[in-house]
Amino acid sequence: MAAELTAHQLIAKHRPTLDQALETIRTRAYWSPHPEHPKAYGDGSLSLPEGKAAFDALQGTRFDLDQPGTDDWVGGEVSPYGPELGITYPHPDIDTLLPAMRAGMRAWRDAGAEVRAMVCLEILSRISARTHEFAHAVMHTSGQAFMMAFQAGGPHAQDRGLEAVAYAYVEQARTPDAAEWTKPQGKRDPIALNKRFTPVARGISLMIGCNTFPTWNGYPGLFASLATGNPVLVKPHPRAVLPLALTVRIAREVLAETGFDPNLVCLAAERPDEGIAKTLAVRPEIKIIDYTGSTSFGDWLETNARQAQVYTEKAGVNTVVVESTDNYKGMLANLAFSLSLYSGQMCTTPQNLLIPRDGIETDAGPKSYDDVVADLASSVSGLLGDDARANGILGALVNPDVKARLEAAAGLGEVALPSREIANPEFPDAVVRTPVIVKLDGAKPDAEAAYLSECFGPVTFAVAVDSATDAVELLRRTVRDKGAMTVGAYTTSEEFSAAVEETCLEECAQLSLNLTGGVYVNQTAAFSDFHGSGGNPAANAALCDGAFVANRFRVVEIRKDA
Repeated sequence: MAAELTAHQLIAKHRPTLDQALETIRTRAYWSPHPEHPKAYGDGSLSLPEGKAAFDALQGTRFDLDQPGTDDWVGGEVSPYGPELGITYPHPDIDTLLPAMRAGMRAWRDAGAEVRAMVCLEILSRISARTHEFAHAVMHTSGQAFMMAFQAGGPHAQDRGLEAVAYAYVEQARTPDAAEWTKPQGKRDPIALNKRFTPVARGISLMIGCNTFPTWNGYPGLFASLATGNPVLVKPHPRAVLPLALTVRIAREVLAETGFDPNLVCLAAERPDEGIAKTLAVRPEIKIIDYTGSTSFGDWLETNARQAQVYTEKAGVNTVVVESTDNYKGMLANLAFSLSLYSGQMCTTPQNLLIPRDGIETDAGPKSYDDVVADLASSVSGLLGDDARANGILGALVNPDVKARLEAAAGLGEVALPSREIANPEFPDAVVRTPVIVKLDGAKPDAEAAYLSECFGPVTFAVAVDSATDAVELLRRTVRDKGAMTVGAYTTSEEFSAAVEETCLEECAQLSLNLTGGVYVNQTAAFSDFHGSGGNPAANAALCDGAFVANRFRVVEIRKDA
């Protein structure tokens, strides 16, 4: 296959971006090559109306990828905002598709780490140019409000993909391509060998996508595997196929244009209730699995997919400890937004607020447990009091299970803030609900059963604890037993801060202290922040560190007598 884009052209175009990414993961400074503002796109990128038109044109169509082994066409996505997308996707004959995916591995391996990175950056560049189209695709499969779908599903996801490519390149470049080895032998001639070192991929990588963040959670594994030489089979969540199908189409186009086999990236859409992920996960050809979703299936993968290197992000119980604050108003505003964003449907959203029952010290004077809970409820109500603003923050509930959990939570304790229904004039069928805040006594066993279980969605438990010391111990037990993607704490005490920090270091949980401005505990920045730690039950991997990429390939040495 003749390449339309040569390696030299790709390196000239994308090497500066890779170099900046490499520098940024070293310094952990702020940087992004992908604009966050919708108006920044134009001049070769789809504008906002063009992106909407491109999304509209996909509805009701057959999404052909020209990949081998298609034995059926499947679909059924319904937007959380109401409309049926009506798109059908290729269903794979696995016995045909998997061998075809392996056929291009040799050429992809021989291209080397730099060229693979450049091809990945070209894929990301083309995705970025269609960010407005992706924003609508993410919005209408995840239920995110448009601006969040635009940012989290677009530039932030692309940043995470680029970050994975940078880490993958670092790990592969750590070992030189070749070396001349000479060992002195005294009076005899030295022993001389020529040695060559080649990163060799493990095999086909299976990326199992999630419903809520199909691109943000999907791109790190996809690009980490592709950049290290592995073909990638993308298995999207059946409710969120479109964003990843678009990604696969672009990847296949770039691979073909650069002279590589497009079947290095393929899609595996499934029939209703087929459970194709479980079938694929134990196939001997599958050597890597990336998964984001429920703990039960993540545990199943870790136990049963023994032939594969499995990277999981599962569920945890995220906790915020409130001991004291010197910015009471700022703390309440920050927490209110964190609890409300995307209706709490983020793996990083705080669930449990641990508050001493005797209250806390603040710059606004002492506040009792009841005061803190009531004031937080008031702050959430104020934030979401205007329905138009609320729709822009909350988005829509992604599926009926979230609604059921929300309704059931109100029966678990005293309701400090009831959830209310909000109408969306543009999408009358959208299910939009404000968060519920439930007061629980941390000393009661029946309450413990509630707050030590993940309740994914707009549900917050305000847990009264006997003391700040008890809060730290409960935090430790929560992270150790249930896991946490994020931990937050508010304190003016250096001693208490040190205790929380030591707990998070020992239990391997990412901590945010005293956030009162425009940064929130449930948001992380690529190239600087780690998403998860890989060290507690919530996830066995972190996005993104060296461990996330280094075991996707092995180095094979060939040595010859010189």
